[in-house]
Amino acid sequence: EDVKKYIDILSYYKMNNLHLHLSDDQGWRIEIKSWPKLTEIGSTMEVGEGEGGFYTQEEYTDIVNYAARRHINIVPEIDMPGHTNAASLSYPFLDGTSEKLEPYTGITVGFSTFDTRKDTVYAFVDDVIRELAELTPGPYIHIGGDESLVTSKEDFVYFIDRATKIVEKHGKKMIGWDEVVHADMNENHTVQYWGKKENAQEGAEKGMKVILSPAVKAYLDMKYDIESLYGLSWAAYIPVDVAYNWDPETYAEIPMENILGIEAPLWSETISNFDELAYLAFPRVIGYAELGWTVKENRNWEDYKIRLANQAPYLNREGVKYFPSELIDWKE
Repeated sequence: EDVKKYIDILSYYKMNNLHLHLSDDQGWRIEIKSWPKLTEIGSTMEVGEGEGGFYTQEEYTDIVNYAARRHINIVPEIDMPGHTNAASLSYPFLDGTSEKLEPYTGITVGFSTFDTRKDTVYAFVDDVIRELAELTPGPYIHIGGDESLVTSKEDFVYFIDRATKIVEKHGKKMIGWDEVVHADMNENHTVQYWGKKENAQEGAEKGMKVILSPAVKAYLDMKYDIESLYGLSWAAYIPVDVAYNWDPETYAEIPMENILGIEAPLWSETISNFDELAYLAFPRVIGYAELGWTVKENRNWEDYKIRLANQAPYLNREGVKYFPSELIDWKE
């Protein structure tokens, strides 16, 4: 219900894609019928204290259909070959670290990896992608690829190449985080720039489409300032004006024809309910929508902040407890 409420408001501001990150070290969040231990074991954890959880395939389909009626496409992500502790805990043959597998509830990254040279790992990936593709009418499946710090570069490239072919076999287009550009990529693939501009540029040189979500500008889980109630600050503090005042057209110094769009990710390890989500997402999401839809010549902070102030009655009516930035003269 919280995801549906978020979809309602995103659709009001003409967001047209919602990317769901469905697996990580701390939990596996989507039912895969051919591999039931992913949810029997892998879904039972979360950051901090809690019982975890997952979407049944019926619940996922409900979200996909609900979003489609609001002209929003769902982009599912299974993050691989790193961020895979929950999967390996469920099926230990997947693990490529030789470390003891234990439930993980922290937020440190980069310690997990699949065994990228084992054919049974790819049988697993094939089943997961097949079931996800059958449930997902949209064109994209995201295979992650970020922060695989204990995977050798050679093994990483080998894995991304094979996983990409599996996505394509099941009739979908591959998206990966910006590290995937080091694999055999081409114009049929999409890179999501979160960390390294050089990776986005290399992707564009290979003909890839680029999604712009630089953490220092577009990560919704970053705090507004030092006093923010929720969020993190490892990338930056992102107040409302900083979130708006950048130019996606030129930020990564790549050709416009390579830019697929922008995305504002909301990593949720610091939040646990819709009100906390609303605090981080709004009002910044509204600015990202404008960045995505409005040409540079028609974007102006002084004009925008007046129009943003006028969104308060709508947000209040919808029960959205947005961050009341002092930069904005909110209209009640």
